[in-house]
Amino acid sequence: MSNPDVLTRRFEDERHRLHSVALHLLGSAADAEDAVQSAWLKASRADLAEVDNVPGWFTTITARVALDQLRVRSRRAEQWLPPSSELDHTSAVALPGADEEVLRTEAINRALLVVLDRLSPAQRVAFVLHDLFDVPFDQIGTLLDRSPDAAKKLASRARARLQAAPAEQPAVHAEHLRIVNAFLAASRGGDIPTLLQLLAPDVVRRADPVLLPDGVPVQIRGAAEVATETRRFTERTRAGAVLLIDGAPGIAIAPGDRLVALIRLEIGGDGRIHALDIAGGPDRLRAATLQLPGQPRDRENS
Repeated sequence: MSNPDVLTRRFEDERHRLHSVALHLLGSAADAEDAVQSAWLKASRADLAEVDNVPGWFTTITARVALDQLRVRSRRAEQWLPPSSELDHTSAVALPGADEEVLRTEAINRALLVVLDRLSPAQRVAFVLHDLFDVPFDQIGTLLDRSPDAAKKLASRARARLQAAPAEQPAVHAEHLRIVNAFLAASRGGDIPTLLQLLAPDVVRRADPVLLPDGVPVQIRGAAEVATETRRFTERTRAGAVLLIDGAPGIAIAPGDRLVALIRLEIGGDGRIHALDIAGGPDRLRAATLQLPGQPRDRENS
């Protein structure tokens, strides 16, 4: 078999893994596919006989392509927000495709993808490659033009930004997470009886005007009114993920893993939701600190 044939076969054997690497780095199935194709074009011009670790070489090429895309995004300071005409009561947000759904069975989910967008390109590459794909720090350092120790520090800083410190009141924190998860599940299913159980009778919903169609008030009050409105947004809440917003459990709405809105929930001592504050303005989205509610794996020294 000729060298080009061998190279093609080896690349195809690794394509699924390479697509997963690119998807974790870029958060978009389309962008990931473009990155893998670009990686193949670069790899196809090389001599396989000169490569010692072929899978690692493919990974490095793919990650470098993704890193270039992340740096372009960072320079442009991308902030995606659909026009209000796309956020009316009847429209459905774009739901994740089959490739994004695969993430739910792997070591990453929508919440992590949303939070990863808050990292610098170098931090994101160091964390994803090492913690999720076991790429050694010397290889990551070469990719980033850093020393292995510097790459390790980047991954460590990424973990610190991704994961909040343990809650001072873990029992309260866990209960609030349970309530927020229950609210999101009921919203996705249009489950009015459960929503009414979770909402306080005098609950208030406030929302940034940028998220609302014309004629919809920025504030409504009452469990029945809020529950009914929530059911209208069932498709949109399917793009939601529970995470910590400024240290408290909340919900990020992220169709295609692009952050559109943040829902902060005020939970009273009675275990009911007394207020929902839905932020959608770019300044409010950027100012929020987003972290994962779970405990990270200890990968510091591996």
